[in-house]
Amino acid sequence: MTRVKRGYTARRRRKKIRLFASTFIGAHSRLTRTTTQQRMRALVSSHRDRSRKKRDFRRLWITRINAVTREDRIFYSYSLFIHNLYKRRLLLNRKILAQIALSNKNCFDIISNKIINQKSNTNQIKE
Repeated sequence: MTRVKRGYTARRRRKKIRLFASTFIGAHSRLTRTTTQQRMRALVSSHRDRSRKKRDFRRLWITRINAVTREDRIFYSYSLFIHNLYKRRLLLNRKILAQIALSNKNCFDIISNKIINQKSNTNQIKE
C-alpha cells in the first residue's frame, strides 16, 4: 500500500483558521487548537451580540425619548407619550423619534403638542 501525503489539505484548513484569528493575542493566534477554540467562541459571541445590539439600541432610543418628554412637562412620561402616539395613529418609530428629539427639539415639541391638543379636543367633544 502506498503512502498518502495529505499535508496540503490540512495546511489549507489550518491556514484559513489562522487567518481568521490573526488579530487575536498570544497563543490564541499561533497555536492551532487554541485558535480553533477561540474562533468558535468568537463566532458564538458575534451571533449572540447581533440580537443584543438591536436590544441595546432600542433601550437607548427609549431613554432619549423619555428624557426629552420629561424635560418640559411634569407628569408626562414616555409610556404616556407612546400610548397617545398610537391612539392618534401617528406612525413614527422609536429610532426616528429619538433622532428628532436630539436634532430638532422644536419639531418634537410640535409632535407632542399635537398629541396633547388632540387629546383635549376629543375630551371636549365627548362632554
